[in-house]
Order: sequence, then structure tokens, then C-alpha cells
Amino acid sequence: MDKAEILDRLAQVIAARKGGDATTSYVAKLFQRGRKKIAQKVGEEGVETALAAVLDDREEVISESADLMFHLMVLWADMDITAEDIFTELARREGLSGIDEKNAREE
Repeated sequence: MDKAEILDRLAQVIAARKGGDATTSYVAKLFQRGRKKIAQKVGEEGVETALAAVLDDREEVISESADLMFHLMVLWADMDITAEDIFTELARREGLSGIDEKNAREE
């Protein structure tokens, strides 16, 4: 299972459904409802993931993390952000301490 391929395939499906029929596609419905709704779903899934972690429920953290990642990718698509953009930013931060990285953002 090539992890990058999974993200690429999911991004392609999301992009293909962007202008689709909102009565038959959840992704199309999210896009139709707009960025605020998409962002709300990202927030909800993030909270659900955190709650599952607090409850020490490993399987639920995995499930909710998948939901979070999916909704995050919908948000990225809405904002014309690719996984490659995120990987580039992660690579830029690699090797920086968290404190140094945060200070660099504040400058």
C-alpha cells in the first residue's frame, strides 16, 4: 500500500466531485455549502479525534483521524492547496525545533 498513492487517489476523487451533484455526492454537497461548512467539519472531526484520544480509544482515534484527514483534504481542495504544498511546508520545518519554528512564523 503506497501511502502517497492513497492521498493522490483521494485528492483526485475530491477534485472530480467538486462540481458534482450534491444530491448524490457528499463531497459535492460540502463544496456547495461552502468553505465555512467545510471548515466546521474539519473542526468537528478534530474535536472528535481529540476526545477519542482522551478516552484512550485507539481504534476510534484511527477512525476519527481518517475522517479528519478526509475533511482537511476537502478544505485543501476548496482552497487550491495540494498535499505537495503541505509536504513542502513540513520539509521546510524539518530539523527546526518547535520553538524556533514558531518564532520564525512570528517574525
